[in-house]
Amino acid sequence: MTIVFKVSDNIKEKMINYYKDLKRPTTPPYAIFQAQEADTIITLYESGKVMFQGISADIDANIWVDLEKKLNNRIIDINKDKKEKDKYKEELKYYYSMSTIGSDEVGTGDFFGPIIVTASYVAKEKIDFINELGVKDSKKLTDEKILKIAPLLIKEIPYVSFTLKNSEYNKYQSKGYNMNKIKAILHNKVLYAITHKEEKYPYQKIVVDQFVYPRKYFEHILESNEKVLNITFTTKAESKCASVAVSSIISRYFFLKKMDELSNELGIEIPKGANEVVDEVGKKIVSQYGFDKLNEIAKLNFKNTAKIKEILKQ
Repeated sequence: MTIVFKVSDNIKEKMINYYKDLKRPTTPPYAIFQAQEADTIITLYESGKVMFQGISADIDANIWVDLEKKLNNRIIDINKDKKEKDKYKEELKYYYSMSTIGSDEVGTGDFFGPIIVTASYVAKEKIDFINELGVKDSKKLTDEKILKIAPLLIKEIPYVSFTLKNSEYNKYQSKGYNMNKIKAILHNKVLYAITHKEEKYPYQKIVVDQFVYPRKYFEHILESNEKVLNITFTTKAESKCASVAVSSIISRYFFLKKMDELSNELGIEIPKGANEVVDEVGKKIVSQYGFDKLNEIAKLNFKNTAKIKEILKQ
């Protein structure tokens, strides 16, 4: 059991004095002290937060909760975390029982390769089917698993995908568009496309994994002539909503295919991500094909571009 809450300054002083003879020999970073009383470990941080860990954590924490109430008239609910988890579980069950349209994107954190965004419609009658395939957030699945199940999803689940080439991405950047604005434009594009297909899908909600505050999202798409407005934004949407999870997998599938195509075209294994390996491969590409090639295949505003230039100077 773990309980965390912030203590008032007058309680903090009492706590320091109370645990002075129970302190452990080492103190974690940013902590004033760490002590152990019976089977409970107590850590008081410089921020004023205190953490109780152990089988009897609630008993030890309640000593200070009661003191906060008595001395400072503060009510601290140490069951708040449990309530939040229960709320999350209910929300998870709620979305998964619905017919939904959801969208998700990949490629935004990769120097090489495009950004791919997909919107899909998952009817509640299809949820057992996708569960049997092991569908969940594509970030938690291996590439091998995605390559195996994505074609099965594509056959059964209605979807719309859009691929933004890096040459187009770099044009957006030159206009001053940041990543969140680009993502919002692309999500809106595929959501509009799937909701305006000739076949009308009887969805109950449109769900998007929240990457920016809703108000800002709608500011980003203000100039779009065609907009989808009836969106439910929620964090961790891939885990809560079947259609977002499916869209995540389909987007990843197409991204992997595009990366393979790029590797075959250049005769160089193109890595994912934006790490030092990417920098070295970037150097090889520029040496063989010239710097302009990066404008076609890479996101030039990433720090990797400057690092590749430095490597080439050496």
